Amino acid sequence: MSISVKFCGAAQSVTGSCLLFETPTARFLVDCGMFQGAKTLKALNYRAFPFSPRQLDFVLLTHAHIDHSGLVPKLIGDGFAGPVFATRPTVDLCDCMLPDSGFIQEMEVATLNRRNAMRGRPEVEPIYTAADAENAMSAFRAISYGQWIEPAQGVRARFWNAGHILGSSSIEIEIDDARAPLRILVSGDLGPDAKLFHEDPDAPRNFDYVICEATYGDKERPRITVESRRAKLADIAKRTHAAGGPLIVPAFAVERAQELIVDLVTLMNEGAAPSAPIFLDSPLAIRATEIFVEHAAALTETPDFRALMRSPHLRMAETVAESKAIHRIKGFHVVIAASGMCDAGRIRHHLRHWLWNARATVLLVGYQAQGTLGRLLQDGASAVRIWGEEVRVGARIEILDDYSAHADREETARWLVARGPIKRGLFFIHGEPPALQAMAKRVERDGIDAELISIPSLDDAYELQGARSKLLAGRAPRLLTEQVVRLDWHNDLSRLLLDIRDRLDAEADDRRRAVVLRRLRRALEGD
Repeated sequence: MSISVKFCGAAQSVTGSCLLFETPTARFLVDCGMFQGAKTLKALNYRAFPFSPRQLDFVLLTHAHIDHSGLVPKLIGDGFAGPVFATRPTVDLCDCMLPDSGFIQEMEVATLNRRNAMRGRPEVEPIYTAADAENAMSAFRAISYGQWIEPAQGVRARFWNAGHILGSSSIEIEIDDARAPLRILVSGDLGPDAKLFHEDPDAPRNFDYVICEATYGDKERPRITVESRRAKLADIAKRTHAAGGPLIVPAFAVERAQELIVDLVTLMNEGAAPSAPIFLDSPLAIRATEIFVEHAAALTETPDFRALMRSPHLRMAETVAESKAIHRIKGFHVVIAASGMCDAGRIRHHLRHWLWNARATVLLVGYQAQGTLGRLLQDGASAVRIWGEEVRVGARIEILDDYSAHADREETARWLVARGPIKRGLFFIHGEPPALQAMAKRVERDGIDAELISIPSLDDAYELQGARSKLLAGRAPRLLTEQVVRLDWHNDLSRLLLDIRDRLDAEADDRRRAVVLRRLRRALEGD
């Protein structure tokens, strides 16, 4: 049996990270993440895995973000019985993030099933429940950075700081081969230079293969400092205060929320931003902040989180009632709520309440995947649909990419050069096609042979023995590349419904509106 890797997610897209390795002695995964974005892509979360979970020996987990860890409970529910190895902070974060993911699924499925019942459609089941996720945590095994483990005969692994979020890792893998071990490095998500809480990403040199993320492979950010970032945030806060409305911030509950709290409280304490209530409307973010306190010794800069949590500016909204009460607040205030891509969670309630209002500002501070509500807002949509309801975009949409937890093109290129020589192959994943292609072109300038570079598609498998990797013939992928990278028919339908409403509103009278509707009816009937 040869050594191979199959790209079961994050191929030609940013989410669903999942690599299947097969060796003569073991079958294992690196990551098992949820797909996010367009509904066609998210539907993969409900489908069967493109492998048998029962035949897996173990899982190596780079970090706790749901697009890397979110399908572990499903994997276990489908028969996986082995251990999941991760750093201690990653285990602790998963212990709150995965049950939260299950709870969100239960709530959203309950809402969907009420609508399905009214429409005479069958009920659906969540991918997993909060209880399923809690039970799955018994499979997790915590390890330290730099600690070699041998989870199966002939396979060794070691975790290195990736500088992305608390506990994030790049994973070094050695697989016994005929003459010398095959050396592989999986980057995980790489953090940028000068991250507030973390050292720069690190890992050894001299690999046969490197599998590298390229989320920002087509972007080069100007040099960012904490001071410059805070100055931009202060300016946005001042303009929002002048408009007399709220600053609504969709934010990932882990790392992004904590950075925003540090910066906003600091700015308000210094008088650099208008004083106002800061509502942390995320039970998960509140629990994650407690985990940051527990692991403060692992952070390079250690704000006094306990003091920050006691700040008179900061208000916690744990219950649904407390979340709803925020809507009664008038004037300038700040709401930090999950999810970061506006794909689920409490942020959607705040957007439905405020998005139409010109006094409000929505601040996007993270990557927005194709097909998400956040991406539609980032791309300038004039109207969106939230839970089937049309909402006009009257609020100012601000983008502050300085909070990104991902390395940009130049930072990624420098990290790759430091890992050299890369002897047999370099795979770029975890990015949209323009970013992947730009990253490939960029590293050629550093002397990496273009023939060594591959950009896999979903479910592509490569043999890793021999002088270079070799694409293997296999079953048809679960989705074709064009289905992965473009907006799907659900997005097209939402846009069409909004366009129909615009057209009807633009007509002079009801007679003209009736003409438009008759034409649409004839088109539907194929006339």
